[in-house]
Amino acid sequence: MAIWKKAATVEDMNARNANCAVGHLGIEIIEKGDDYLVGRVPVDERTKQPFGLLHGGVSVVLAETLGSVGAYHACPEGYLAVGLDINANHLRSATSGWVTGTAKPVHIGRTTQVWQIDMCNEAGELTCVSRITMAILPPR
Repeated sequence: MAIWKKAATVEDMNARNANCAVGHLGIEIIEKGDDYLVGRVPVDERTKQPFGLLHGGVSVVLAETLGSVGAYHACPEGYLAVGLDINANHLRSATSGWVTGTAKPVHIGRTTQVWQIDMCNEAGELTCVSRITMAILPPR
């Protein structure tokens, strides 16, 4: 059963992200399932640190993007979702290609949501795991 309470296509989600940090880093949402989102970030000159590896902070931006977009669309119309806490464990580096993240809810509550985001390189190897806690804000 689908968790989404707000209608949006992948194209709608990407259009909303186009003119902010997400768009500047080349992050894109590529799939929306009944209870998950998939997005990816390129490993290129915009996203690498000086030693040629994907910057750890960029992995966190990918995780926060997927968790935030997921939480927003899983809460009722008029409600907003804002980040309370995020953590990330960097497990393996990426030097080229794409890193793809899959976000799934761990908990969808009335006032908070928790999302797990697993990120992999093009070989399917886990590069980073992250968990974000979102506050769900009612309409003002």
